Amino acid sequence: MTVVRAGRLVLPDSVIGPAWLRVEGDRIADLGAGEPATCDVDLGDATLVPGFVDLHCHGGGGHSFSDGPEAALGAVAAHRRSGTTTSLASLVTDTLGTLEHQVRDLAPLVADDELAGVHLEGPWLSSIHCGAHDPALLRDPDPDEVDGLVSAVPGAVRMVTVAVERQGGLDAVRRLADRGVIAALGHSDATYALAHAAVDAGVRVATHLYNAARAVHHREPGLVLALLEREEVTVELIADGIHLHPAVLRDAAVRASGRFALVSDAMAAAGAADGSYRLGGLQVAVVDGVARLVPGGAIAGSAITLAQALHHAVHVAGVDLPAAVAAITSTPARVLGRDDVGRLAPGAYADLVVLDASTRVRRVMRRGAWLDEEIDD
Repeated sequence: MTVVRAGRLVLPDSVIGPAWLRVEGDRIADLGAGEPATCDVDLGDATLVPGFVDLHCHGGGGHSFSDGPEAALGAVAAHRRSGTTTSLASLVTDTLGTLEHQVRDLAPLVADDELAGVHLEGPWLSSIHCGAHDPALLRDPDPDEVDGLVSAVPGAVRMVTVAVERQGGLDAVRRLADRGVIAALGHSDATYALAHAAVDAGVRVATHLYNAARAVHHREPGLVLALLEREEVTVELIADGIHLHPAVLRDAAVRASGRFALVSDAMAAAGAADGSYRLGGLQVAVVDGVARLVPGGAIAGSAITLAQALHHAVHVAGVDLPAAVAAITSTPARVLGRDDVGRLAPGAYADLVVLDASTRVRRVMRRGAWLDEEIDD
């Protein structure tokens, strides 16, 4: 048993402090406001928040989720050091055979609770808005192909991004929803009306809203405004200062209050040095923390962690701290249907992140065990 005291705890619906939390085994046993009768770890004036939950991440620490189990564990470890205790492994477009192989490689890590599942970002995307996906490998979502990848290892694939304007797109969304797989709309040229139809069919996530999508126009607002309007949809936002202007991030956070999720969309360079990397089969150059395709210069994911996304959202974009914390904890956990992660509550996993006054991560606990000593900048 460990009793942790902090200046404040960020709960799902409030902030309390000073406050304490008791950990027994890998779970939170109890918590409350005020000073604890006994204390094993005193965090002083620090803020204690739940472990972060990332719905969209391709790698980190120099490793990609597409490069096998050992690389995947390296990426997981890199993000955990920065507070992300629950991750979906996002895979970029590749051949169907390669994607099935990658899903099978990652499935044991899902079964062992190292990953929360696999996110297929492709190959059923728009060639107009392909971003850092090989346009030669993009294709229409054939029902047998969709079922084959999702069923390769039952339960491994948790989310699939689809451009619903492709032939069979709406049917693919319905098939995914019927199987309990989260259907996301992104990398798409969908119109306003079609985006609404996609939500009616079962879309519940907007993949990195605004990015790699039809732009808002005053006569054809496209998918962005449609997805912001629908309360059923959780919208992903990349808070790195590159994908979205701070004003756009702030506006989306207000308009999608309680249902926006900050995601890293990180590739291997997150938590690693600038240099040359690969994203799927494409070459990427990371310079000054910005990842771009070579050649072409298209943005190729980010090189940030959720810790950096939190800091940017709060200190640059002006998002309220509790709202920003919810966007990397309880909101993405809700998308995954998980009540055992992303919140400080009795019965939830003891996944804890210690933040200092500037919202920098100082310590991380996962499943009741501290990962490292205090982090030094």
